Order: sequence, then structure tokens, then C-alpha cells
Amino acid sequence: MNIFYDQLSEKLHREMPDTFVATNKVMLNIEQFEAGQSYVVGKVENRYGDPVKINIQGGAQGIELQETLFNLKRRWPRFAYVMTTIKDTGEVLVRKLPVVGVRDWLLIYEDDLFLLAVKDAYDELDIRVID
Repeated sequence: MNIFYDQLSEKLHREMPDTFVATNKVMLNIEQFEAGQSYVVGKVENRYGDPVKINIQGGAQGIELQETLFNLKRRWPRFAYVMTTIKDTGEVLVRKLPVVGVRDWLLIYEDDLFLLAVKDAYDELDIRVID
């Protein structure tokens, strides 16, 4: 039995840094996604207890970080690993996304994460940022 969503997830899981190597690690618990026309939105709280929106879209892969979720200290990380477990199957999906910017919300561009969010197939995201 394969525990990974696809072969890419299996490969990336092996290279994903543990929590000690990652410069920033955030575990987000998303209560539910709301579907828009070409995106889904979820809400989480930052370390100050303020609500922060997560926007997940399909398209060219990338991630725009939200500064109150990640302690960036004016650094521009190169990429982030995003991992989640699919509720019904228990399969692990892992993606390595280039960091393309910083916004007031967390913005993730990734087709599989988008399609699974539309189906409300996961409710947690483990994001590990690497300088």
C-alpha cells in the first residue's frame, strides 16, 4: 500500500527538511474552504490571534508568504515545502513551491492542492520554508 498521493510526493517527502533544518515551519489548521470562481479561500489565525486568509489557486506553481505567519525578518526564502494528508485515503501530498512574494494573505498556486481543497479533502497544511 502506497501512502503517497503520487510519485512526486514520495520523492519530495524524502528530500523535505526536518523541522530543525527549516528556517520557518507553520502548521495550519483550516476549518473549511470556501470556493470562489477560480480559487478557494480558508481562514486561520496568526501567532497574534488575528485572522489570516489563505487563497489557493491553480496555475503556475508558487507561494506568496504572509509575514505574520512566517517570521521572515526581511529575508526572502527560496522555496517552501507544503505537505498535507488527504482525509479519506490518508495519502500524503507534498509539493515544493518557489517563493514568489509576500502578501497580506497566504497565496498558494498549485493545481492538486486547489482541486483537493475544492473537494474539502484536507484540513491541515504543513509548510516548511527554506532560505
